[in-house]
Amino acid sequence: MGRLAVWIMDGTIPAMLSVPPRVSQATLGVADVARATEFYETLGWRLAPQSVPGLVSHLQTEGGRLSLVKTDDISTHAGLAPRTATDFRGVLLGIAVDSPAAVDEALRAVVQAGATLVKAGEATAWGGYLGYFTDPDGHLWSITAGPV
Repeated sequence: MGRLAVWIMDGTIPAMLSVPPRVSQATLGVADVARATEFYETLGWRLAPQSVPGLVSHLQTEGGRLSLVKTDDISTHAGLAPRTATDFRGVLLGIAVDSPAAVDEALRAVVQAGATLVKAGEATAWGGYLGYFTDPDGHLWSITAGPV
């Protein structure tokens, strides 16, 4: 039995296993980096200078960085088989805004930029207001106002 298993079994976890509770970067696999970059830039998202045109786009957000990389490049780099399915990936990215009107306005803007509206904004059982869209590569996003 390895040292990690012993530490966990006796109820102690050493400080060296601590992982900060934050998401600093999310990377989306896309079919065409330039096209995906254009979509997000149309929304007003700023391209970081570390970007390499056609290879990787790093977009600055208020909470971290969103990167766009060709899907096949991600799977090759990670040593995974290329993804063949185009169905729901089980991942949801979210943008919080200040009001239900801001949700509706943002949903109109993303659709105008090329997104697909999945579900119009509506009141939720938990007291918020929420709508969904997919970007041109099929990534599911929510835009929400209220308690999150």
